[in-house]
Amino acid sequence: MNTTIRIGSFVPKNNIFLAPMAGVTDMPFRYLCSRMGAGLTYTEMVSSKGMYYNDKKTELLTVTHPEEAPCAVQIFGSEPEIMAKAAEKLSMRDDIAIIDINMGCPAPKIVKNNEGCALMRNLKLASEIIKAVVKASSKPVTVKFRKGFNEDNAVEFAKMAEESGASAVTVHGRTREQMYSGKADWDVIARVKQAVSVPVIGNGDIFTPEDAREMLEKTGCDAVMVGRGAQGNPWIFKRILHYILYGEILPYPTDGEKLEIIQEHYRMMIELKGEETAVKEMRKHIAWYLKGMPGAAALRAEIFQAKTFNEVLDILNEYFSRLQ
Repeated sequence: MNTTIRIGSFVPKNNIFLAPMAGVTDMPFRYLCSRMGAGLTYTEMVSSKGMYYNDKKTELLTVTHPEEAPCAVQIFGSEPEIMAKAAEKLSMRDDIAIIDINMGCPAPKIVKNNEGCALMRNLKLASEIIKAVVKASSKPVTVKFRKGFNEDNAVEFAKMAEESGASAVTVHGRTREQMYSGKADWDVIARVKQAVSVPVIGNGDIFTPEDAREMLEKTGCDAVMVGRGAQGNPWIFKRILHYILYGEILPYPTDGEKLEIIQEHYRMMIELKGEETAVKEMRKHIAWYLKGMPGAAALRAEIFQAKTFNEVLDILNEYFSRLQ
């Protein structure tokens, strides 16, 4: 099975991508996924207004690791001029390969501002935004959207995105109404693939190497994007690639490998955001890393009480030494 893909002028390492996830895909996590084989990583969604007004917190979301780069930056907003300014600024950077436009986020506060998935109800404005961003960007522009807001209008939306200048589209097989519940509809990805000539990236319910291969085969999509399946599981990219190329399922990481990655992830988080923030933000990551392990619930409760990195490290070291 072919793992190459070209998006405009950019050729990623392979066609297994890390999805943009708010509060998850910051630089340390993206770097780990990239090192584990992700062909392309996406930042958390970045406010175009925040970029426009040089907001420091917003700019922190776009920090890349020298060994991860180039990555895709996902921007959101509803004003074509401001979206264009953000894209122009970001596309000047060598560490950024793609400007991705978020037209799929279902979060109420985003939708309320006519951003994210709300744009699937306003094709005219969505087209104006894409055209403005394409005109302003020196990098390929892609668009990520859902099956629809309430109704399925993904094919119509994808055609509009292509006509407006998008170099690729990503389709999440759920409506806004579904949020992240129920089963992702992969048929809609197949229909979009048949309707447009730009590359189509499939997204939704990729939790195992078998899922990724099945999506590629069933939908004919050009790449798959892994979202929640990568949480606490950066190894999934290596395992998917190996399965696609060689038909073998690699074993899960050992407990020792898992502990090493958690520690590395933690140290990078401290370096980027400081210890206090890192201790809080790593709680959810550790909960994901420990999912399904013996006594994980009690361990999580203990870690959630810890205030410093050294406290967390002691708890983890003691836990993992008991497993041996």
